[in-house]
Amino acid sequence: MGRYIGPSCRLCRREGVKLFLKGQKCYTPKCPVEKRASVPGQHGQGRIKLSDYGIQLREKQKAKRIYGVWERQFKRYFKVAQKTKGVTGQMLLQQLERRLDNVVFRMGFATSRVEGRHMAHHRAFAVNGHIVDIPSYAVKVGDVVQVRAEAPGGVARVKTNLDATKDRPIPGWLQVEPTQLKGIIVRLPQKEDVGLPIQEQLIVELYSK
Repeated sequence: MGRYIGPSCRLCRREGVKLFLKGQKCYTPKCPVEKRASVPGQHGQGRIKLSDYGIQLREKQKAKRIYGVWERQFKRYFKVAQKTKGVTGQMLLQQLERRLDNVVFRMGFATSRVEGRHMAHHRAFAVNGHIVDIPSYAVKVGDVVQVRAEAPGGVARVKTNLDATKDRPIPGWLQVEPTQLKGIIVRLPQKEDVGLPIQEQLIVELYSK
């Protein structure tokens, strides 16, 4: 499957909720979801009644698009969640939250997960002193995520992003030290830390068929 290169806001309109794919624009009245809440396309104004399967499928698609993962990756996360001790849906969300691109977004180092992914690819971050350029890298409790001073434009960009996201709450499982441009994973994320319109049980039901 190729990379999606269409309008990000179209995905939000398709799911009917903000997926926060465009950084700060998502927090302003310019957000297309607020201006046009209908589904994109010629027949978007019509009423569509979804089956139970359709509702479950849309929930899975929503989660995939929020975290920016493809189907094969998502299925892999689900299989690991099934084998992990705990509630499968919550274990799935925990794995997605622990991705490096999501972590730097949550810390305010990036204005969106997409930007966090790009910055990780360009080696802007180090975890426990080691350069990590894999956006899907799973952080652990006690890990320290540091902005690399050597990364081209990384420090200036992160400082700008921190200023732009200063009013955004930081989840309780993360501790951020803005002056040192680093963050610490203090515990594993829980369901209440996610704060996203995802009904993970519907995803579990879909994959359990």
